[in-house]
Amino acid sequence: MFGFLKKNTADTDLAAPVMPDAEAARASWKERLKVGLARTNATLNTPIGELFVRGKIDDELLEELESTLLMADCGIEATTWLLDELRAKVKKERIESPDALREALMELMTRLLAPLEQPLDLNHPDQSQRPFIIMIAGVNGAGKTTSIGKLAKRFQQEGHGVLLAAGDTFRAAAREQLAEWGRRNDVTVIAQESGDAAAVIFDAIGAARARGIDVMMADTAGRLPTQLNLMEEIAKVRRVIQKAEPTGPHEVLLVLDANIGQNAIQQVKAFDKAIKVTGLVVTKLDGTAKGGVLAAIARQCPIPVRFIGVGEGIDDLQPFRAREFVEALFGQ
Repeated sequence: MFGFLKKNTADTDLAAPVMPDAEAARASWKERLKVGLARTNATLNTPIGELFVRGKIDDELLEELESTLLMADCGIEATTWLLDELRAKVKKERIESPDALREALMELMTRLLAPLEQPLDLNHPDQSQRPFIIMIAGVNGAGKTTSIGKLAKRFQQEGHGVLLAAGDTFRAAAREQLAEWGRRNDVTVIAQESGDAAAVIFDAIGAARARGIDVMMADTAGRLPTQLNLMEEIAKVRRVIQKAEPTGPHEVLLVLDANIGQNAIQQVKAFDKAIKVTGLVVTKLDGTAKGGVLAAIARQCPIPVRFIGVGEGIDDLQPFRAREFVEALFGQ
């Protein structure tokens, strides 16, 4: 068992980036989010722009908008709800202009997504019960290990002591990738050259307790939800965590690649069945993703979206805010 630590802080390539002031950082994030959702924005605004030509909202326009929402990966349930509510709103408020129609749809989309806006709370009900254990799952390629590194940095900036457990013992490079994030953030990574993932995480919980660590994040091996034998193994990891800490895991995060569209729904349902997912991290909203998938999640499996990511930068993972997301979705 060993821990990986950051290189000397004089290494400029691994040094933490200089943080801009809060207002500038917020503006920068909103702009990156808007760029990331540009594809969906262009798709959504096309039928709305048709109002300029037609001069009225008719059934044909609403049908085009319905097709557009489906193309944006909103899913049938969310699209049906949005269009039913929009038709009623158009009639009640006598909406006629493109701007009014866009604002009405944005309002409804925000209402749909609002229940997903539940920030991660690291305050354990019993403060004597430390560490706060976060189990992190997801398929290979979703950005799971990178998200762990970014979250470690965020939690440190919030004043928390952090320890990582390299529980992905299946992918050869996973341990080294997590170790590199540990060095960058000056965070200990508990790992083994080989061995059982559950055993690594069990030992990490003990190490976190002994060192008075606030937050322990457990990486797990990436797997497809159709790989039932591997899904059973990740369920075993959860059971082992509960043996080490009966109140844990205190959060179970599923990392989703936004580019997979409606497949995200199947992933959420499968992982939730196996390990009881409590929060989502949606990554790679980088311009190719169809951002409407969050609407589908809101209708079919409304698990809180804790964070969304738009790129590889250390600050490109931020808490999900429904109205902010919707504004970016519509290019506002």
